[in-house]
Amino acid sequence: MAEAVSDTLPDEFTNPIVLKNGCYENPWKGFKFPGLGGLLKFIFISKDNSNIPKSQELDKTLPVEKPDFARLNNPPPNDIQVTWIGHASVLVQFDGLTVLTDPIFSQRASMSQWFGPKRFRPIPCEVQELPNINIVVISHTHYDHLDHGSVQQLNERFGKDLAWYVPKGTKQWMTNVGCENVTELTWWEESVFPKNTDVKLVCTPCQHWCKRNLIDTNKALWGSWIVKGPNYSFYFAGDTAYCEGFEQIGRKYGPFSFAAIPIGAYEPRNFMKNQHVNPEEAVKIHEDIKAENSLGIHWGTFKLTTEHYLEPRSKLTEELKNKNIPISSFFTLPHGRVHVIGKDKLSGDE
Repeated sequence: MAEAVSDTLPDEFTNPIVLKNGCYENPWKGFKFPGLGGLLKFIFISKDNSNIPKSQELDKTLPVEKPDFARLNNPPPNDIQVTWIGHASVLVQFDGLTVLTDPIFSQRASMSQWFGPKRFRPIPCEVQELPNINIVVISHTHYDHLDHGSVQQLNERFGKDLAWYVPKGTKQWMTNVGCENVTELTWWEESVFPKNTDVKLVCTPCQHWCKRNLIDTNKALWGSWIVKGPNYSFYFAGDTAYCEGFEQIGRKYGPFSFAAIPIGAYEPRNFMKNQHVNPEEAVKIHEDIKAENSLGIHWGTFKLTTEHYLEPRSKLTEELKNKNIPISSFFTLPHGRVHVIGKDKLSGDE
């Protein structure tokens, strides 16, 4: 019998986490776990339309910029400063905080650096070049979001001064790597940041799954994250399919000053629809959570699926135009670009 883990779930929300036989399950209507048959069709039958060119062409279509470290180390005090490191790794600075999401600085998103999906765009900077980081949030345990080498490097540099926030079931993995300051939360659970009690973090729902080896499927939870400061609020969607959870998040915690929302890794649709949003669904999330500004992430870094490598960006623009939403409110950035949202917006931003 399924056990509902809902101690902290508000009464008005009707989708508690389900834990069955030690494994978490998605509560969302219509969810189907990606099965072996679908995976084999994806690997061996699906047509690959990615058409990723050689690096000379990529330097034009997907440029990688060296971040402006002077700006990273001295962010504007009254605005939000955002840097896309690549994939789902975003550096967000606001209210005196520097937050990093799902850090991956390795060359491959894999259990080994000898095989697995390899970057087709390089990292814009090394861990040692990052500004002082206060908080890292992790969405789930897949290798392109929880990277052992990157966690190890960050821990070696910042140690106990760095606060890690992870969904239920991942804390032990973090402590095994050596991380000391790890907070583990379940959906709808809130935590006050100890170094600044005006800052609150919330683990919120999304639709996905977890796996790092043959025997740990869904033994850890997946989630999205809210970091709410005294002046600004940030929402990180992590890795997700579209579900009704986003409307719930918007009603309870919206609007958000800034959000990072995935727009890529969505084809073939019949296989990916239960785990990854496409650009049209990403715009729905932007609307559901009532985001004032959003950045498109989870694209243009690793080849994970079969859509054209530039399609997430073009489809996002197309959908925003179809809905008469200002393109500037849901944007993409070159890797490494330091971008400011607010009245003190600096020249040189997109």
